Amino acid sequence: MKIDVELLKDILYPDDLRKLQVDALPQLCQELREDIVKELSVNPGHLASSLGVTEITVALHYVYDTPYDRIVWDVGHQAYGHKILTGRKDLFCTNRKLGGIRPFPSPQESEYDTFMCGHASNSISAALGMAVAAKTEAAQTGHERHVVAVIGDGAMSGGLAYEGLNNVSSTPNDILIILNDNNMSIDRAVGGMQEYLLSLSTNETYNALRFKVSRWMHSKGLLPDDRRKGLIRLSNALKSAISHQQNVFEGMDIRYFGPFNGHDVKELVRILRQLKDMKGPKLLHLHTQKGHGYAPAEKDVTVWHAPGKFDAETGERIVSDTTNKPPKFQDVFGETLLELARQNTKIVGVTPAMPTGCSMNIMMNEMPDRTFDVGIAEGHAVTFSGGMAKEGLLPFCNIYSAFAQRAYDNIIHDVAILGLNVVLCLDRAGLVGEDGPTHHGVFDMAALRVVPNLTIASPMDECELRRLMYTAQLPDKGPFVIRYPRGSGSVVDWRCPLEEVPVGKGRKLRDGADMAVITIGPIGVEAAAAIDEIANSQKLSIAHYDLRFLKPLDEDLLHEIGQRFQKVVTIEDGVRNGGMGSAVMEWMDDHGYRPVVRRLGIPDHFVEHGTVAQLQHIVGIDKESICRAILSE
Repeated sequence: MKIDVELLKDILYPDDLRKLQVDALPQLCQELREDIVKELSVNPGHLASSLGVTEITVALHYVYDTPYDRIVWDVGHQAYGHKILTGRKDLFCTNRKLGGIRPFPSPQESEYDTFMCGHASNSISAALGMAVAAKTEAAQTGHERHVVAVIGDGAMSGGLAYEGLNNVSSTPNDILIILNDNNMSIDRAVGGMQEYLLSLSTNETYNALRFKVSRWMHSKGLLPDDRRKGLIRLSNALKSAISHQQNVFEGMDIRYFGPFNGHDVKELVRILRQLKDMKGPKLLHLHTQKGHGYAPAEKDVTVWHAPGKFDAETGERIVSDTTNKPPKFQDVFGETLLELARQNTKIVGVTPAMPTGCSMNIMMNEMPDRTFDVGIAEGHAVTFSGGMAKEGLLPFCNIYSAFAQRAYDNIIHDVAILGLNVVLCLDRAGLVGEDGPTHHGVFDMAALRVVPNLTIASPMDECELRRLMYTAQLPDKGPFVIRYPRGSGSVVDWRCPLEEVPVGKGRKLRDGADMAVITIGPIGVEAAAAIDEIANSQKLSIAHYDLRFLKPLDEDLLHEIGQRFQKVVTIEDGVRNGGMGSAVMEWMDDHGYRPVVRRLGIPDHFVEHGTVAQLQHIVGIDKESICRAILSE
């Protein structure tokens, strides 16, 4: 795998790449792959996706005049090679670090990054908008801009992708959609589209002939738009007769080409050159292997999606010792869900493509007929759960907090209005760290607390999570939201008895006389540590209340605080505006109390990427900042 003459060292931008001969591109792909592996072994990130799309990345920047031509990536997991080739090679060692380059492509970082792509399935819609704008620009200036969307088969399970495809077929455009088909998202891809792609075949001789005929007709001016659509319909009929298979994309008047080998970079260059100036919407179907070119990643693509630190030579992952350490909240969820499902036969599990990430795979392994991975389709996950709840089942629907934003209407329209017994578990709530602003789960409390019929709770630790999950599955609890963070908690011995928590009841963790501190969720652990430190060094008596429930609020607890204290500090790991602190202030005002309330939480701007500890310090909710805020009151 060693290379005598390095090509990558001389390539800073795509203009440098285009100076190479086509025959040099396979070597460049190998070097690029090695560079990604070497860097991510010491600076963890998303590995397997970028390895799988290396040849596509090189071919696109080789054929297209980027950044003038637009490449729209769907999910930035696959864009590390793109970053390295577009002026960020020397900065790539700062990827995902505080103050370094962003974890996902962003136009705020580089003109080569055409759109935000932290969440899946938006590339076709965004690229179509750009393609329409390009047509308008071409009519005015005569300059033709090409637009390419790169979407994986996993992202094709999202409804937004189909909305985009539907509009592509009816809007004049020259977009090229590249379908990167690797049979994966993070876990194994699921759904009818995935099965369709696995079985999709075409006649290569027919494809080659059609290529030549269409190019000849285009050169002779014999292929205007109205004729092109008619010929596509005719070719669809001929292809169906030859292959005995309908093609869903061509049924939508989107010309389909493939499937081709997505790891043959020279062949990709040839195909892209032929498609580049072809009019009308086109879809190029490429078969790739996630983790391609690095044996450990090829063998276990789920683990190597984001493997953490590892030895680049041996592929041995560097895993920290978790003995006598608190577990991850997600693992407590997974173990507790299985425990509850064994007792309650009505319980089912639903996740939008995150069974391993949220640990629902624990229940899935034992009860596959009672767990459902619906693909990257958060809205569907909620409405699907609502349908099951309507007929008497009890779904635990687990969605990452930031992704649940996409299901807001479904939560209101399909669950809350009917008061259905759906337990919505929002994993990765709060600041998530290195994945940055597209993934921070900081908006859920402010967004959901205004929705009638919802119960909203956040456990301070692992035992509280277990008790809240047990409570949520008891009869007639209605829609029940439980939000909890990414990573480990604070309790090592977490297998506590499963006991009911009275809905809407908080708890007083510490009495005091001078000031009340109100927290919700795991940030209460930081607050407790700050209060302990102040109590040991200052003559200040501080009461600490764990609110537990954002909705309904514990009115007895708030009456006590309103009657006893003139100074109150609220602390939350969600947005400050409209969150728990705002709810407390509104309640105090409604009931005639006038304490001075200081709210600590996420400020009114998008928070960058960095470690959770770094970001908590920046926004002022770490122990040091909490101490300072309390003492300043």
